[in-house]
Amino acid sequence: MTSPIIQKDIVTACKIETTKAIIEELNGDYFALLVDESFDTSRKEQMAIVLWYVDRMGFVMERLIDVVHVQNTCASSLKSAIVNLLDQHSLSLSYVRGQCYDGASNMQGEINGLKMSIKRESRSAHSIHYFAHQLQLTLVAVSKKCLQVGELVVLVSNILNILGSSFKRMDEFRESQKERIQEALDMGEFTTGRGLESRIWSFKSM
Repeated sequence: MTSPIIQKDIVTACKIETTKAIIEELNGDYFALLVDESFDTSRKEQMAIVLWYVDRMGFVMERLIDVVHVQNTCASSLKSAIVNLLDQHSLSLSYVRGQCYDGASNMQGEINGLKMSIKRESRSAHSIHYFAHQLQLTLVAVSKKCLQVGELVVLVSNILNILGSSFKRMDEFRESQKERIQEALDMGEFTTGRGLESRIWSFKSM
């Protein structure tokens, strides 16, 4: 289990089985696409592809289907990567009934954007703006005008850089946190409980 090769094989096997379950749940029905791209830690351009669909019970599901490496972010390259991924799972653009992207020109362009490129092949693939991204941009813009928020972001960033650069510091930080949590438990400031998936900590109501 400590071998990187074995770990990658396990992760790959989990990915294959998870993707298979998603496709079976989709059952060849219509779906919407949510796509966004960004750099990973190795500075490679990655595109996350999420499917929205309604399952057999009538619930709206949102599932990450894959993260794909793309050579560039022009609309034609993004579309090609999406089509290739859908082909792997016996899906096509004709099943797409919705598109959701951020406001980048390569996504929302009215002539050569990804939105229009897909809509030419599937007229029912209506597009909406990724409003969560708008909220993020709003929060960033507002926070930049608040000196205290800016100072907090810099402080947290510095702490993460200092801790992340040393395993010894991380271990010492974890131990100190355990001691503080245990002290809070002994004083009755924290209560323990069991959630749906993992152990959680919660403050007592004041």
